[in-house]
Amino acid sequence: MAEKKMSTSRRNHLKSLLLQIGEAMLEEEAREAEKEKMKHMEESCPAITIPGCMQELQELCRKLHKQIDLVDEERYDLEIKMKKSNKEIDDLKLMVQDLKGKFKKPALKKVRMSADAMLAALLGSKHKVSMDLRANLKQVKKEVKEEEKQTGDWRKNIEDKAGMDGRKKMFETEA
Repeated sequence: MAEKKMSTSRRNHLKSLLLQIGEAMLEEEAREAEKEKMKHMEESCPAITIPGCMQELQELCRKLHKQIDLVDEERYDLEIKMKKSNKEIDDLKLMVQDLKGKFKKPALKKVRMSADAMLAALLGSKHKVSMDLRANLKQVKKEVKEEEKQTGDWRKNIEDKAGMDGRKKMFETEA
């Protein structure tokens, strides 16, 4: 049998209850974060009492400078750790992409290379024979037609080719 569906009023009531519970949890988290912040500020930054004489003021300044130096060193160390961990994360991401095999192929640039240069690049120093592709091509000489050789009167050529005798000559000379 089909499962019974919840009525819309019941569903809306449960949704509102969940939202109220979530809102209360968020408020509680915000209060805890504020308490932790105040606790940390009290520990690391005690209230300053300003002394009256000059020597005490100088001593206070020295003390504050030492604290500033310590905080700067700590900040620098944390920055270095953060950069190192970010680099490790990036390296691990690349390794995961390589393992999946799904990564973007970079756009290849067109490179004009001769056959010799390509073979030299592929084979390295083993390649000694030069490939001249044009040398292997067949040499074709132009045949000069007899008609072009004859530089006579054009009317005479037409009269010779007129009639059956002229056509017969034309086929005999071409074949």
